Amino acid sequence: MNEKACVERIHVLDGGLARVEDGSIYSPGVNVGVPMTLSCNAYLIRHRAQWLLWDSGTQDDLVAAGGGRIIAHGIRGIVVRTMASQLAELGVAPDDIGTIAFSHAHYDHMGNSRLFRRAKWVAQKAERDAMFGPDPEQFGYLPELYAAMQDNPVQIVEGDHDLFGDGAVRMVFTPGHTLGHCSLLVRLPGTGPVLLSGDVAHNRANLDHRRVPAFNADKAASVASMDKVEALLKEEGAAIWINHDTVQSGTLPHAPAWIS
Repeated sequence: MNEKACVERIHVLDGGLARVEDGSIYSPGVNVGVPMTLSCNAYLIRHRAQWLLWDSGTQDDLVAAGGGRIIAHGIRGIVVRTMASQLAELGVAPDDIGTIAFSHAHYDHMGNSRLFRRAKWVAQKAERDAMFGPDPEQFGYLPELYAAMQDNPVQIVEGDHDLFGDGAVRMVFTPGHTLGHCSLLVRLPGTGPVLLSGDVAHNRANLDHRRVPAFNADKAASVASMDKVEALLKEEGAAIWINHDTVQSGTLPHAPAWIS
């Protein structure tokens, strides 16, 4: 295995916005009563003449809702640019996506999974078990958004997993936010290694101070995963892209641009 293999490029896709009236939902005791707007991104990765999609953003049909809609945990989901339109701008059809994987199954990460009916789904076992278990709603999941994924070809993995077998893209098991939450380590030829952190922390301050949202599935596991992430960043010399950090997201070129 070539440990230094790299992907060709990554496109940062606009996966909508999440708005809350009380920011302390993400950091108990901090930002109490402060309204917050969070970025939501998805990531289209080109490797070995194949497309991999990491997360799928907030469901496209919300684009017709204007100011969005309260979806889960009191969070308002808003869509300005649909996932379908961004892919079309890149000349990529949903059926061109060969592999799809998700940090976790909340609406803003799995909202458009129904578009990708032919993709092989690389699924973390603990997350998939919760999604299709007896009470997915207890985790804030909306089964109608992902029910069709049961018909996709699936590869079930447990723990860390090398998606292509060459070290270029590695799923990193970071449970706590949900039972099967994952992050993604991507090696880029110019930028170097980047960790797409999912919701292991919702912004840099929460990561630095080990703040755990009130609705996380497991507080202790959340802190352990933050520790794991920071150790991995040091080991790999990697940058971290925090999915919901609106300030950082604004510094990244979004599709149709790309990062290599």
